[in-house]
Parts: sequence; structure tokens; C-alpha cells
Amino acid sequence: MEDNANFTYSRAEKLKSKKLFEKLFAEGKSVMHYPLRMVYVQTDATQDVAIKAGVTVSKRKFKSAVKRNRIKRVLREAYRLNKAIVFNNSQANYALLIMYLGKEMPASAQVHKAMVQLLGKFKDKIAER
Repeated sequence: MEDNANFTYSRAEKLKSKKLFEKLFAEGKSVMHYPLRMVYVQTDATQDVAIKAGVTVSKRKFKSAVKRNRIKRVLREAYRLNKAIVFNNSQANYALLIMYLGKEMPASAQVHKAMVQLLGKFKDKIAER
């Protein structure tokens, strides 16, 4: 049962703070692996979890809320299954926003593969510090 605990995406891990969103867009750095882009910023140590993450899909490219929600669900699942790449290698606290940049509906396997690459690049960036 404990193995499944590592593959959760709890309420505490979700990026919801308006201040953190503003800080992300003002001071955030970016990593990209098409069709995903991640904006991240280091946060203070008062958080209850090490990494807070959120996902977003462009309303301009996907007018239908049903399509946007499906893509966001796939993004959250890919993050949830692969977040150990970052969690096991991070000492500091971060806020992440993962954006889908593609213009077509993605296959789940494509998003999972891109997420692994994206989180790997992010891990390398934070290891440089």
C-alpha cells in the first residue's frame, strides 16, 4: 500500500495560490520539451510540501472545455506518475506550472514521454544550482 502513496497528487501539492502564480510569471524560469513547457520558481521553506504543481491548457487553441479538461487530466496523470524524478532530487521548495503548447489533441503516451523528458531537464537545471 505504501508504494501507491508515492503516486498521489494530493490537494496540498496543487498550485492554487494567487501570490505564487504572480511570482511564477514575474520571476519564473522556464524549461521546455515540446509539447510541454514548465515555468518554475523557488519558493520559501514554509510550505507543507516541497513542490506545488499546476497544469494549464490554452483556451485560444482549444475552445472546447471538454478537450481542455481531457488534456489537463492527462497532464496531471503524467505528472503524478513521474514526479518522483524531481521529488527524490530536490532539497528546495518549488512552484511549477506545466503548460500544454500543442495544437492537436495529444496521445496519452506522447504526454507521458514528454513529461519524463521535461522533469529530467528540470532536475538537471536545479542540480546546477
